[in-house]
Formats: sequence, C-alpha cells, structure tokens
Amino acid sequence: MSPAKSDSPLGPELVLAGSVAKRVDVLVIGLTTGPDGPEASVGDVLDDATAEAVLAGLVAVGATGKAEEITRIPAPAGLTVSSVLAVGLGAPDAVDAEQVRESAGAAARALAGTAVAATTLSTIDLGAAAEGFYLGAYTFTEFKAKSAPGANGKPLGRVELLVSAPRTAAAKNTLTRSAAVAEAVAVAREFVNTPPSHLYPEEFAARAKELGTAAGLKVQILDEKALAKGGYGGILGVGKGSSRQPRLVRLTHAGTGRSPKKVALVGKGVTFDTGGISIKPAAGMENMTSDMGGAAAVIATVVLAAKLGLKVAVDAYAPMAENMPSSTAQRPGDVLTQYGGTTVEVINTDAEGRLILADAIVKACEQNPDYLIDTATLTGAQMVALGNRTPGVMGTDEFRDRVARISQEIGENAWAMPLPRELRGDLNSKVADLANVTPHRWGGMLAAAIFLKEFVAEGVQWAHIDVAGPSYNTGGPFGYTGKGGTGVPVRTMISVLEDIDERG
Repeated sequence: MSPAKSDSPLGPELVLAGSVAKRVDVLVIGLTTGPDGPEASVGDVLDDATAEAVLAGLVAVGATGKAEEITRIPAPAGLTVSSVLAVGLGAPDAVDAEQVRESAGAAARALAGTAVAATTLSTIDLGAAAEGFYLGAYTFTEFKAKSAPGANGKPLGRVELLVSAPRTAAAKNTLTRSAAVAEAVAVAREFVNTPPSHLYPEEFAARAKELGTAAGLKVQILDEKALAKGGYGGILGVGKGSSRQPRLVRLTHAGTGRSPKKVALVGKGVTFDTGGISIKPAAGMENMTSDMGGAAAVIATVVLAAKLGLKVAVDAYAPMAENMPSSTAQRPGDVLTQYGGTTVEVINTDAEGRLILADAIVKACEQNPDYLIDTATLTGAQMVALGNRTPGVMGTDEFRDRVARISQEIGENAWAMPLPRELRGDLNSKVADLANVTPHRWGGMLAAAIFLKEFVAEGVQWAHIDVAGPSYNTGGPFGYTGKGGTGVPVRTMISVLEDIDERG
C-alpha cells in the first residue's frame, strides 16, 4: 500500500487527484437540499458556468438533494466525462462525515461496472469519501460463477478523489489511513460472508495466521489437544459436538512505543451456530454463518493496528468453534470448567458465545492489559433492545462511556447500557459457580455481559460490544453497507486504539 493509494482487490483503487482527467467516465458530485431547490457541492473543481449547467440538468430531471438520492445525467459541454452522477447529502447543516460516507457508499453501489469515476465529495471530507466509496463498492463474489456486479460483469474499478492539494502530506496521510481502515472493514466482511462449508475453525485460524504473519504479527494457534491440556473447557465444550475441532488464535502487535499501553481484544468466533442440543428454529438459521463476526473484527483490527504503526500494544484473541448437535455435544444441565477454574452449568447450549469468550478473557487478563474490549454477536436481546444497527456497549463505566462516545463520533453509533446488580443473582447455579443463562428472558443482553464480567480481572478497564444485529445486514443495502457482513465494530475498535495511543 503506497502513501497515496490503495489497490486491494476487495474494493476499488483509490487515488488523489486535483482535476477531472480525460480518462474519467463519471463525475460524482454531492447535492444538498435548499430553500429554493438543490444546491451542488463541487468545491473548486468546476467553474461557475459548468456547475450551473450541471445543476440545471439535475433539477430538470427532478433531483432534490435528499440524502442518498441518486440522479444521473449526460455531462454538459465543458466536461470530458460521459455523465454526471449526483448523490444527495440532505440538509446542509446535517452534512457530517458519516453522511458523506453514506452518500459515497450509495454512489459507489450505483457505479458498479464503471471503470473510472472522480468525485467532489472528497472536497467535503476526504477520509469519509474514501471509506464510503471503498465499502459501498464491496461485494462478495467468490462463489458467484455466473454473475458479478455491474452491467459489464465488473465492479467499480477506480475512484479519483478530487482535492485542492493532492500532493500534500496531509492529503496522502488521510487517504492512507482511510484506505487501510476501509480495507480492514472489508476483510472482516469477507470472513463473515464466507460460508461455513469453507470457513470452519481450522480454516479460520489458518487464514487469520496468514493475515497476521503478513502484517508482522506474532501468531499462536492452540488446537484441540492444546486446548484440552490447557483447560479451556468453554471452547472445548462448545466445539465438542462438531467433527471440525475448535481453535484459539492469538495475534500480537507489540506496539511501537517505549512503554506502550496494553490492550486486549477478544472476539467470538463461532463459525456456525445451530444452537447445539438447544437447537434453533430452521427459519433464518443460515444467517448464523455470521456468528464469528466478533472474531473477524478483532483479527482485522489488530492487523490494521500493525499496518498503521500504532504505539499501543495489542493482543487479540479469537476463540473459534462450531456449535453442532450430535452424540458428543454438550447437553443442557452439563457442567464445564472454564479456563481459570470457574465452573459453569450449561442451561442453554445456544448461549455458547459467552462460554468461549470467558476462556479467552481469562487468558487475555493474564497479560495484565490496561484495557480489554470483547465483541460478539452475542444475544438476540441486543436487537430487541437496540435494533439491527445500534451495538450495545457494557463494561466498566468510564471505559464503556469512552467506547460508546467514540463509536458515535465515527458513525457506528454504539450505545452505553447498564449492568444492573439485581441480574447477577439470576446467574446463580444450584450445582456450579455460575449458570450460563438466567431463568427468564428479561435483560438478556445485560445478563450476558454480567456473566462475562465474572471473568474480567480486577482493575482492567473493560468494554463488551454486542453486535448481534449490526454485524450482519439481512435487509437491503443502505449507504456503504451491502447485504451480509458489515465489518462492525472494526472502525470503533481502531478509533479507540488510536484514542488510547493519543491520550493513554
């Protein structure tokens, strides 16, 4: 990856430009709503006469500037491109980085099949425009033998991001970071979108190792024998019903500072979740290919931390298992011993994510991190409480609020949630130290976090991010998010790491 561009195959090539070149096929501009009709947002890229001609053509075909509205017209005289695509930004006073990102994503989806596009959205926010175009253009096509994006069977190939000073270090650095972030989100999406027939624990671990090694990370993989020897009862218990054995992957970025802050990341990696003996309904079970979204996100984030050269030291742990019903599967009522010695009565085998996370959290805390973030597609209750696009954040109050604030600032919009004391007693077991679920359905997201809290070492600043809904989009595309894996919460976690780098 050069300072000025990214050419990863997961998204379009992104380059800086100071003017619209003759090789460009489509010019993408922004439109805001105004009291007298839409207004064009073109920076200083177009002269007044050309800008007025473009706006007149858009108004003539009914463009309003409504957020993410797409309008395309033939280019007027004075432009070398074949057409102009306008994307709505909404009200001028509401145009922030996330709106630029969303509108750029909508434009990218409309440009499938285009070889080269240029955009003036980058004159509003270069980084957001770069991320939006990259992620909006992303599609998962590995298993589509007969079709591909775009009328010509090709995705959007190249986006030239127009800025007034493309050769400056500031512009190059902004693009470098934003392209790396977008690529990391796409990597997480790629993991999530890969079907469980092709991404099972052993293969997931191998792919994580390949990524980590390429980024210069130290990689350790524990197979089923090492997990048994080490006493990882949660990971083994969840994985024992499958013929495809579990793994625990650790990827370490040592950090570049002299005495760096230490952060542990832990992500749930259930490569497919049938629910086990407590089997799920058949309807929608295919979406459980996404149950490793937390592990995908932490792997992508620690690799990104290395690429960005962050001073903070990051240890990422990805426990991986496949939760299947069989004659060897754990049963409701079984008792397992988590790594570290805590015993757990398994009341519901479909509450499996917390079991593998607990093992990894205890292991991570042995390294005495200053901060710990775990993330998982953990509970259906997250979607009941907050919907499909808003992650829930729980944990130690100060760090929980810090993570939620940063997530809202960067557009992933996590929301801080409490850990009510009265729910802790509902996790008591008659035969073990803990039960893995409460005997009721109230506050399920909160109860799962309270379970995990039992395994977080004293003094560690901790945040748990439940992304059950936000990590996987089962509806239609919107903004820079297509169907399938979203890559949430990669952007939250890398922004938190950067904040720790800066502030401690």
